[in-house]
Amino acid sequence: MKKIVLASIVALAASTALMATVNTAACAACHGKNFEKHALGKSRIVANLTHDEIEDALKGYKVGKGGSMKSIMKGQIGKYSDAEIEAFSKTIGKK
Repeated sequence: MKKIVLASIVALAASTALMATVNTAACAACHGKNFEKHALGKSRIVANLTHDEIEDALKGYKVGKGGSMKSIMKGQIGKYSDAEIEAFSKTIGKK
C-alpha cells in the first residue's frame, strides 16, 4: 500500500512539474485566462474540449496539422515535448 501511495505522489509531482513548464500566459493572450475565448475569433473554446481532444489538437499542431491556426500554434507548441503536452492537457478542459 505504501508503494502505491508513494508512486502516486511521485507521478503527481512529475506531472505538475511538466505542466509548470507550459507557459499558460502565452495561451491566455489568445484563449483567455480560463481558456474561455475563441482565439482570434476562430478557434474552438478550449475550456469546452476534453483532455484528450486538447492533447490530440496540440500534438497535431506540433507536427503542422490542424485548422487555420496551425501555423501560429506550431510555433507556440513546437517547443514542448509530448510528455509536457500530455501533462498540460490533463490540467485544462473537461475530463
